[in-house]
Amino acid sequence: MGPKMGSKEDLRKLPSVDAVLNEAEVRGLAREHGRDVVLWAVREVLEETRQAILEGAPLSKPSELIGRVTARVSEIMQPSLQPAINATGVIIHTNLGRAPLSEAAREAMQAVARSYSNLEYDLEAGQRGSRYHHAQALLTRLTGAESALVVNNNASALLLILSALARGREVIISRGQLIEIGGGFRIPEVMAQSGARLVEVGTTNRTYARDYEQAVTERTAAFLRVHHSNFRLVGFTHQAALSELVGLARQRHLLTIDDLGSGALLDTAAFGLAHEPTPQESIAQGADLVCFSGDKLLGGPQAGIILGRADLIASLREHPLARALRVDKLTLAALQANLLHYLRSEALEKVPVWRMIAWRAEELHSRAVAWSTALGEIDVATSVIEGHSPIGGGSLPGETLPTYLLAIDTPAPDALAARLRASQPPVIARVEEGRLVLDPRTVLPEEDAIFIDALCVALNA
Repeated sequence: MGPKMGSKEDLRKLPSVDAVLNEAEVRGLAREHGRDVVLWAVREVLEETRQAILEGAPLSKPSELIGRVTARVSEIMQPSLQPAINATGVIIHTNLGRAPLSEAAREAMQAVARSYSNLEYDLEAGQRGSRYHHAQALLTRLTGAESALVVNNNASALLLILSALARGREVIISRGQLIEIGGGFRIPEVMAQSGARLVEVGTTNRTYARDYEQAVTERTAAFLRVHHSNFRLVGFTHQAALSELVGLARQRHLLTIDDLGSGALLDTAAFGLAHEPTPQESIAQGADLVCFSGDKLLGGPQAGIILGRADLIASLREHPLARALRVDKLTLAALQANLLHYLRSEALEKVPVWRMIAWRAEELHSRAVAWSTALGEIDVATSVIEGHSPIGGGSLPGETLPTYLLAIDTPAPDALAARLRASQPPVIARVEEGRLVLDPRTVLPEEDAIFIDALCVALNA
């Protein structure tokens, strides 16, 4: 079916690409952004307009077309990945990039990015070196491990371990630890990809050391323990202790692999949270290999960190998959700077994740009150209420920290949240019980000024 009779004339009146490009305002856009970018925008806008006319819409005015071209150019030139202010209170927010980096980590990345670096160059010997050297010494000093290896994330770390050390053999794991991590990736699928054969033992809620022992065959390569990073088993439960698995594995000449997930180097119990197993504890208890994420409770860049026996780490480095999973210079620079905070015993002051965890409720109350005062000139009802900040990021499931929230009473909280997301930088908030709530725990103090500006603009819109 062809266009409506009334639309044929509008189609004929639709300006050509060249005609739009020759408009003074559009020529200015081309000088600023380049002709190719503006040409893409003009073609897209004209095609959308043509389709709208075919569907019965009237022809847009020339000024409206040019306005849409200008908006489209801005959209094209605006990077989709951009900084955001996290006012949700979720400290390790996976969708918002997990752990923000410390100032030192950001500076370290910039330093190696702006020039050449000794990434794989031995300055003393004047010859090729290893990129893995840069983080290894710090990791072994901090954890007591014999050696260390860094790959691009923790799923990669587990995949490399199983591919290199258990391909074609059996790996025994408790049914209660067959977890699904973010994005739908499941431990059984990672194991299948590695070529290792999964052997499930025990039940969902109760698994004992004897279950592992009874499952051992001549084809068994390792015991795998996976920490419940993103859920909790409560009630009638039991899991074999790592020390039990280590003792049994040594008797049978098997490996013990401990996937910790979050990998906290500090004791979370000191902040009123449940205790999160640390890499130091796993190494001290005799695990042959330990792996965890770099961008969760460690507070660094995305990385998969593997600790353990020097001979096993050497085997992992030599495996072909290690090349595909290796980290770049920016990750290593940020990780090295992040680890130095722990070595200097300054992580609570310098690593943003730990600064947020360590903030006291009264400090957060003062900031929420200050926000409310700053909004006092706007005709909007605000209140400071008690709340809870989740840890997030598959760390300490169900655990929260007490906080104070700024609550904004508005007839359309979802619309206000949308306006905040559209601000520059975007502000991400929560809507609860018909109110927009903002948690100061995850808004860095240095962000307060632009945060308040964004709030004022959104509330006045």
